[in-house]
Amino acid sequence: MIPTKQMTPHVPISVDEIIEDVHEASEIGITMVHLHARDEKTGEPAYKAEIYRDIIEGIRKYSKELIICVSLSGRNFKEFEKRSEPLQLSGEAKPDMGSLTLSSVNFNRQASVNSPSMIQALAKEMKQRGIVPELEAFDIGMVNYAKYLIKKGLIEAPYYFNLLFGNIACSQANLLHIGIMTNDLPPKSYWSMAGIGDNQLMVNSLAVAYGYGVRVGLEDNIWYDSDRTRLARNIDFLKRIHKIIQSNEKEIMPPIELRKLLQLEPGNGRYGRVIQSNHG
Repeated sequence: MIPTKQMTPHVPISVDEIIEDVHEASEIGITMVHLHARDEKTGEPAYKAEIYRDIIEGIRKYSKELIICVSLSGRNFKEFEKRSEPLQLSGEAKPDMGSLTLSSVNFNRQASVNSPSMIQALAKEMKQRGIVPELEAFDIGMVNYAKYLIKKGLIEAPYYFNLLFGNIACSQANLLHIGIMTNDLPPKSYWSMAGIGDNQLMVNSLAVAYGYGVRVGLEDNIWYDSDRTRLARNIDFLKRIHKIIQSNEKEIMPPIELRKLLQLEPGNGRYGRVIQSNHG
């Protein structure tokens, strides 16, 4: 959402750049990708379905099973019609998942506004279209709100959470906050852990050690080192994570395996989750 070419030349902005970044990452080994579309002229975040369509179809030319999640962020767009537009894609362009931030969030210089009505509307739309929410939680209150959505029947198990630590106004990257959030997740949950800024490597390392998922990339941090002397590519972060995984005697989960755990379609032309009929 935030990095620009002025901040780092390594952030992929154009459709072709994003596709190539994902292509290279998938050859190294990833389970899913969390996509942000950009306006190629301005570099600003975009919501247009046709941009996401071009990105997703480009990725699926070489990766038929990779789990694809589209951003439905509230940082730049406030209208439901704009935020939900990527969910209308179908066929080879249908996303498997869509991000659902479970409350409003204050960042250093900007707010991501997610009203209860917006969260519920996006959750309802995803359920109707067979798209699984990627539940983004920055603090324990957001985990609790996910349980509220479960009670209302707006999200269904199994659940997938992104737990993000280290944002200035949310849970911090320490063992107490991490332990409370992971311990409070609802049953039948799977999750990845992310660290914001300088916290990225530490939180990712903990996630690997405990056998959780890892969210890594330029959305959360653009620097490879804590002294901020080297700007990273997404691929640099990914290669480092692979080394940590190998040191912990673990392996990357293949996309097809997570598809089974999340009850997603198997890929290869079938994406998202099967829509359950109200009549059985």
